[in-house]
Amino acid sequence: MSAHVQRKFLSRPARRDAGGHVAEGRVMDLNGRAAVVAGGAGGLGGATVRRLVELGVGVVVLDPDTARAGALAAQLGPAVTAVAGDSTDDDAVGAAIAAAQALGVFSIAVSATGVVIRSPRLVDRDGSVMPKEVLRANLDLHVLGPFNLARLAASAFAANEPDEDGQRGVIVQTASISAFDGQATMVPYAAAKGAIVGMLLPMARDLAPIGVRVCAIAPGAIATPRLSDPRVQRLLIEDVLFPKRLGRPEEYALLAETIIRNPHLNGEVIRLDGGTRLSDGNGARH
Repeated sequence: MSAHVQRKFLSRPARRDAGGHVAEGRVMDLNGRAAVVAGGAGGLGGATVRRLVELGVGVVVLDPDTARAGALAAQLGPAVTAVAGDSTDDDAVGAAIAAAQALGVFSIAVSATGVVIRSPRLVDRDGSVMPKEVLRANLDLHVLGPFNLARLAASAFAANEPDEDGQRGVIVQTASISAFDGQATMVPYAAAKGAIVGMLLPMARDLAPIGVRVCAIAPGAIATPRLSDPRVQRLLIEDVLFPKRLGRPEEYALLAETIIRNPHLNGEVIRLDGGTRLSDGNGARH
């Protein structure tokens, strides 16, 4: 296959009804595409990797957990490659991009990294002060990593041939409903996820001239292994409107697919939370 064909950002023609009218919009044909999923060995990332593979996408799992990333790649077969590393590391991101380009047309980047780093109150009742290192750790994990993957992935996307809309690639970031409903004891996490929300639109505006879209998913509580404690789950479900359960990783992956395939989604943060609006978090912990 020629390099020209390999780099073309293909889309599927619109289906027409019997009268010749367009029955649905154009969606990205994912066959032959390749993606990097940072945090791809985790709950949200792993579900996204599996879904993309089902859709015919070659996927690179960028994750510091080499054992889990390698096991996932071995399970899913030759369409998946594991790269050890963190998205804050330029060399690791570069290696992941190179591996994706070997799998297909690298045109999808998903940042699904991040966990809630436990933190105290900004100032507790006894006067103790939160160490500023807690904020720095959150910013490194939740802001610097996604920012770094976005800038390096977009640079690689710029070499792709555009489709009829001028599209060359798409970036999916992961925010959190804590960016909007941050609870007590979550100042650093809410600040970091708020930064993802804050930089999304200007990032989309920066990348529009080269045909790269950017959206973010803001999940509520998702039933990943980190939230397996039934007592914690019951507390989290109290704030969910409907359906009265935690979200599922597969639902995150489904929304990521929608963002990737729908070319008119851009510059938007989409909540995935069953209508959750978090309480202030004081309650019994105050």
